[in-house]
Amino acid sequence: MIEHTSFLRVFALWAAGLGAAAQYGKMSVIFDLLPDLYPQAGAALGFLVSLVGGVGILLGVVAGLMVARIRYRRAILCALWLGAAVSAFQTLLPGFGWMLTSRVVEGLSHLAIVVAAPTLIAQLSTVKDRGFTLTLWGTFFGVAFAVLTLAGRPLALAWGVPALFAAHALYMAGCALVLSATLRSLPDEGAQPPFSLSQMLRDHVAIYRSPFLSAPAAGWLFYTFSFVSILTVLPPYLPDGWRAITMAAMPLTSIAVSMTIGVALLRRLPAVRVVQTGFTLSTLSMAWLWIAPGSPLACLALAGSMGLIQGASFTAVAQLNHGPAAQAQANGAVAQMGNLGNSLGTPVMAFGLASFGGAALPLLAGGAFGMGLVAHLLLGAARRRSLRVPV
Repeated sequence: MIEHTSFLRVFALWAAGLGAAAQYGKMSVIFDLLPDLYPQAGAALGFLVSLVGGVGILLGVVAGLMVARIRYRRAILCALWLGAAVSAFQTLLPGFGWMLTSRVVEGLSHLAIVVAAPTLIAQLSTVKDRGFTLTLWGTFFGVAFAVLTLAGRPLALAWGVPALFAAHALYMAGCALVLSATLRSLPDEGAQPPFSLSQMLRDHVAIYRSPFLSAPAAGWLFYTFSFVSILTVLPPYLPDGWRAITMAAMPLTSIAVSMTIGVALLRRLPAVRVVQTGFTLSTLSMAWLWIAPGSPLACLALAGSMGLIQGASFTAVAQLNHGPAAQAQANGAVAQMGNLGNSLGTPVMAFGLASFGGAALPLLAGGAFGMGLVAHLLLGAARRRSLRVPV
């Protein structure tokens, strides 16, 4: 048990998380520029965005198991250098097939970072500070996409797409150098788990059968299903005069609430209770949007409610699972379910809107939030049965 939180190393790991989120988002913010680079690709261009997430769907839990076996410092440093090398290769604007291949490799780098970094952050934080440090980690996607929108896309427009890839390569290499120096001494990680294909398959089954290991991932599936899809399909349903400011304010509101109200609640309540509160309030916010379609205040209430889910879910990983190996397994499941939710949310929401109109948005998203709450309640009941004490 550590006595003081290593905030310098925590922020360095969070910075690495921004680089990992940029692996996902750098193609998104320049997606409209890609047809000029690969005019023959057509609809296949979408794979340049989705392949990173596809790797996470297939190998999220495997990444959690592997990172625990090869150790967290080694895993995150190798992943950062690999990410830097891939972005450097992408500056050459290789043929479309090679660019797709590079995105698969980048997905492996991304997975290792998003599993190892929060596990290390939990190790380097005292119990009382984990609410803050893991909530900070939970902001990495939102902050990275904001930076890419404000700085990354203008860089690509001014200097060309390779300039964005080069900047990302330098950023990843810089993070690797900083963490190589700052992660030299870490808390004891315990015995290295045995490695075999059969053992990994057994571990995979055990993770999703455990109400402790799987709970954060179960909620994260429904959160990511709703978060990305809402931000994607909501704009046309907002009043013209409020559209831009509402869409800009929503992710900022989510981050602000998670870092203030969310952190304060985590000092008083178990993380799972905060997640359940977030799901409940998100469901009520969607009911508000159903009653008052396009209401900017309802949208901001929704964003704030989702902010409670965002940070508390990563804190729940550390509260429900003791030891870095178990936390890496749980973080691997979170990565897998998060990528699945991201991949399913927008297509399902778009189909619902095309079939049933604007009413489908609050019904589908509200239903997903409700299912996230139910999942946590059921898994909480399973934990109580297994321990015979309140959880």
